[in-house]
Parts: sequence; C-alpha cells; structure tokens
Amino acid sequence: MKLFGTDGVRGEAGTFLSAEVAMKVAMAAGTYLKSSSVTNKILIGKDTRRSGYMIENAIVSGLTAIGYDVVQVGPMPTPAIAFITENMRCDAGIMISASHNSFEDNGIKFFDGHGNKFAKEVEEQIEKIYFDAQQLQDAQVTAKAIGKAKRIDDVIGRYIVQLKNSFPVEMTLQGIRIVLDAANGAAYKVGPTVFEELGAEVIVLHNKPDGFNINEGCGALHPKDVSDAVVKYRADLGIALDGDADRLVVIDECGDVVDGDQLLGALGLHLHKQGTLKGNGIVSTVMSNQGLEDFMSEHSLSLFRSDVGDKHVLELMHEKGINFGGEQSGHVIINDFAKTGDGLVTALQVLALLISTKEKASKVLRPFKLYPQKLVNIKVGVKKPLQEIEGLSEVLAELDALHIRHLVRYSGTENKLRVLLEAKDNKLMQSEMEKLVTFFQKALHA
Repeated sequence: MKLFGTDGVRGEAGTFLSAEVAMKVAMAAGTYLKSSSVTNKILIGKDTRRSGYMIENAIVSGLTAIGYDVVQVGPMPTPAIAFITENMRCDAGIMISASHNSFEDNGIKFFDGHGNKFAKEVEEQIEKIYFDAQQLQDAQVTAKAIGKAKRIDDVIGRYIVQLKNSFPVEMTLQGIRIVLDAANGAAYKVGPTVFEELGAEVIVLHNKPDGFNINEGCGALHPKDVSDAVVKYRADLGIALDGDADRLVVIDECGDVVDGDQLLGALGLHLHKQGTLKGNGIVSTVMSNQGLEDFMSEHSLSLFRSDVGDKHVLELMHEKGINFGGEQSGHVIINDFAKTGDGLVTALQVLALLISTKEKASKVLRPFKLYPQKLVNIKVGVKKPLQEIEGLSEVLAELDALHIRHLVRYSGTENKLRVLLEAKDNKLMQSEMEKLVTFFQKALHA
C-alpha cells in the first residue's frame, strides 16, 4: 500500500484513512522528525469534516505516544497552518483535510518547521518507518517521556494579521462589495473577518459547516451561487474558496468565472509592473493554457511549467528564484506572503489590482485570449500504467501531427484519468477528444 499521493495522505475516512492508519502515520512522521527536533512541538489544524475529530485524536495519540507535545488549533485554512507552524516555532505542522473533496474523504498534509510541504524524499522515509513495526514499537515512550497536548483558540488573530499585512497598507476596501463563498469549510470565520476589517461590505455564503456539507454544491468547484449573488447584489467581485481555503475561483462583476490562467497572467503582470516580481517570470503547470505562455512572452517574461500540484510549483519557484506561481485550478502561491496556495492572500492581491488600476474585474482579469482547451476526467477502477496501454503512443503521435497539445495523467487523489487537449482549432480539438475518450474507455474498461 502506498501512503502518500500528490498532496499528503488522502482517502475515504474510516476505510483507507482509518484511525489506526492516522495514528501510525503520525508515529512514523514523529519518529522521522525526532532526530532533528528543535522544540518538540507539532501543530495540528483541520477543516470542518466530521471525520476530522477521529483523525485528529488518532494523530494526537500517535505523536504523544512517541514523546511529542501537540498544539491543536481547530478549524483553520491550510495556509494558516503553514504560517502558524513557523510562527510558533513548531518542528512541523499537520493539516487534516481533503481539500476540495466531499466530506466522505479526508487527508493528512505535513509542513516542516518553515511552513514548507514535505519533500518527496521525506515522505518516502516516513513510509518506510510506517511499515516497520519494530521501529514504531521502539519509538514509543513511557512515564514522564509521554507527550502532552493542548488546544489554543486564539491563533486566528495571528493569521488575520498576516493576511492584512499582505494587503497594501495605503489601501482600503471601503466602498467595495464582495460576495464570499466559504464552502462550509475552514475559512468560514477568518474569511469574512479579514475582508470586513479592511472595510469591505461582505455578503457571505455557505459559512455554516455541519461536518457533512463542506464543498457540497458550493465553493470553488461549484461557483454558481456566487455568480448569482454577484449579479443580484451588484457586487464588485465574487470569491469562492474550497474546503481548506488553499485555492479560489474569482467571479467578475458580471457574474462570470475568471479562468485560472487569465488570473495568473493578470496578477503576474501586475506584480511585474510594481517591481515586486522576482526571477523575471512566473511558474505554472503543464496544465496551463498556451495563451498564458504567449502573454508572458509578449511582456518579456518567462513561463516555467512544473508537474501538477502546488508542491511542484513551489519547488520550481525556489529553483528559478521566482516568487509567484500557481495552478490553473486556483492554487496561487505568492511566496512573499505564503508558503503554499492561499485563497485569501490571492483574493486580497486581486482586490489590490482592481483598486490600483481602477478597472472592472471583467476587463483587468482577462488580459489575453485562451486557446480552446478541454479537460475530461474518466473514472477508472485500476490505474494501469500509461506505458502499458497498447496503442497509446500511436494515438498521441497523431495528436502531435495535428498540432494538438495533450496531457494524459492519473489523478493523485482520485481514481480518475485526466485527459487535457488544447489547440487553436476548437472543432478539431473537440472531435479528437471524443476519439481519445472512447479509446481510453475501451483500453481501461472505464
């Protein structure tokens, strides 16, 4: 069994991610961290899923059993955990969340003492310890060496200050009307508070979590309610977060969703004009539209492409000395203010852009035209290695001959095959997508 996917350990709570698995993962991670421990403290946060209680208690048991002290901060956004981990000088931080997935799933994400996600090599070491029963047994302590746990309820204030510090001090949101969808998730308190404290009028949707309604028909994956409310209340901007608030979808004043690549282009150019963009470029993923790359080139900026996953985006940002990047899906990393994707930091930068340009969102957030692009998710029972699918290389070679950009990959968090096609000729691209989907359905018995 493989534990780690593209973003921590994730699966259905109670089956793949049981209390036993959560406890053993915590023990394995704590055992690995012990050799370089500085403060002997690990921070734990979570989103609003009912299963978070079970998993949190299991993690606390696992960490205290090997002698770690635990700080529990309750429901908080994922980027808040990254920030507070470093701010409170903890050896590591753990976020219990399955991000945009429905309530049945949950996950465990790890951050090191500087608020960065664990490297792949670290995850591999933790997996080795997890499957070594003797090492886990030897790591357990007794008597006075057993760790303690305490809950802190006031850390939300630290994160709010951090968010407000990311917004230009000379600006205010006075006179701006925002519709905010908290997805019944981790930002249901902090989101409305920070915008209101900066002076905005905030219409809040889906901020009443019950343990089961996280991401349910709302948030970044389902922005219709925000779109309708923006039009109804004549708002200047709509913001839809996902369950752990590390990503967002932006809706303009007309109620239309802003494409994630166009958002990256608009913000990247804005930072460049302000003189705060480092590395003379931005980082996105192989999923990003060719239109974004062309737009960057037109302004003498580079687009560097990483593998899918905000962790990979951040790694390439560090490698290239760049402080801005993100994913088409809405994970945006502004490294001057956050160590991971942060929907609220990004929203504040979008608002700063609108204020500084005095333009409507519908204009300033669509600085270039997108190439026609289509993404199809195909449910699969088994993730058969792509190189073992007979005839696939010939099919992809035909797409290359037609100048159709393609990307075929399995989801790291779900049993799905993701197929992306992009071309200048939309009709041709749509036709080839139908053929490709049929091919995979037969090849994988999907």
